[in-house]
Amino acid sequence: MSLDIETQVAKLGTGPLTEAGLQEHIWPLFSRVIDGSRMKNEIYLANHSLGRPLDQMELDIREGIDLWYSRMDDSWEVDAWPAAILRFRSQVAQLIGLSDVSAVIPKTSAGQGLRAVLNALPVDTSSRPIRIVATRGEFDSIDFILKTYVKKGRAKISWVEPSSIERSVALFDSGTILEAIQLGTDLVVVSQVVFSTGQILPHLNQIVEAAHQVGAMCLVDAYHAVGVIPVQFESLCADFMIGGSYKYTRGGPGACWLAIHPRHLNTPLRTLDTGWFAKKDKFSYRRSDEPELADGGDAWLESTPPVLVMYQAASGLKLTLAIGVERLRDYNLWQQSILREAFEENGVHCFTPVDSGAFGAYSLLPTTNGAEFCRSLKAACVNTDSRNNCVRFGPDILNSEEELREAARIAGRVIAR
Repeated sequence: MSLDIETQVAKLGTGPLTEAGLQEHIWPLFSRVIDGSRMKNEIYLANHSLGRPLDQMELDIREGIDLWYSRMDDSWEVDAWPAAILRFRSQVAQLIGLSDVSAVIPKTSAGQGLRAVLNALPVDTSSRPIRIVATRGEFDSIDFILKTYVKKGRAKISWVEPSSIERSVALFDSGTILEAIQLGTDLVVVSQVVFSTGQILPHLNQIVEAAHQVGAMCLVDAYHAVGVIPVQFESLCADFMIGGSYKYTRGGPGACWLAIHPRHLNTPLRTLDTGWFAKKDKFSYRRSDEPELADGGDAWLESTPPVLVMYQAASGLKLTLAIGVERLRDYNLWQQSILREAFEENGVHCFTPVDSGAFGAYSLLPTTNGAEFCRSLKAACVNTDSRNNCVRFGPDILNSEEELREAARIAGRVIAR
């Protein structure tokens, strides 16, 4: 029997997170994954990549499967699978500051959300390519999809290069993005937190405003922001946001979403990425010559959704909401300060930003061969990853201070060799 998440979080009190409190009340929610790390004698610092699941996750998935066994087609009654889908949409809406739950569209990947937006533009139905402004810092999947649309003649991209390089860390400035947004732009695609460096994109609100001033829309990739820094999508006024639960909200692969600003619901803006779940009265199976769409964001749904991933993501989202992103953020910044201090003590010269609050949930170690360095760390029982020859160290509420200091000592020994 799994411990109740909200009960355990309540035992923390309302003040700042402490390692002692987390060990006593939160770590027991992760007994299976913690035991696994202990058996391997591994320090897991790839929390920014694949988040560690709660014990409750297995029980939640079993609930969804049990409905399948016991109720078969009746699992589509409102109190069964649809309730899990609504819970997922509600949890995401609460996490990103979105008032309309229907404006969260479940997706199996953030890239699928991008394609839905690309396949809704341009709204004037002309045959010209979509004119897009995007940065060179977008995640591989987003970058690849955009380039594929260019190859097919469906899009033209104005790529924004990094404005500076500091110790092999490519940094972006909002000014260069603002300059690229010109009259005629249809869509601006930017990341709230750059995946490879953790840089929080400065002045995001100005970028959104600049897009709107030239009649363009703005899509924000918040995958490395949600659960890391407070996100207020609706007040940001971006048109679209994409993200998922693979990383910081511990929901594993396939539990992603597209968020649509409520002002675009019940308007002519529609996507070609559609299916029978976007139909009005879908379970009536009525057909008409014209597609009759559901109200609100439901008009952006596709075909039969992968229901079990909604169960898969539930516990991680519940924990994140219960603790609060602000408290998680403060604790993570403290952990990163400990990690960077330990690196320096062991002769490891990591990238130290002037303002640590301008970066996300992991610290960077520039190196000439990040992949090889990670393999050496993994052999020494430190599990992390690298992007663009920068090794990423992502501490988490399940990491002790001693683990962080030991990881720094191991990194120092690897460098010495």
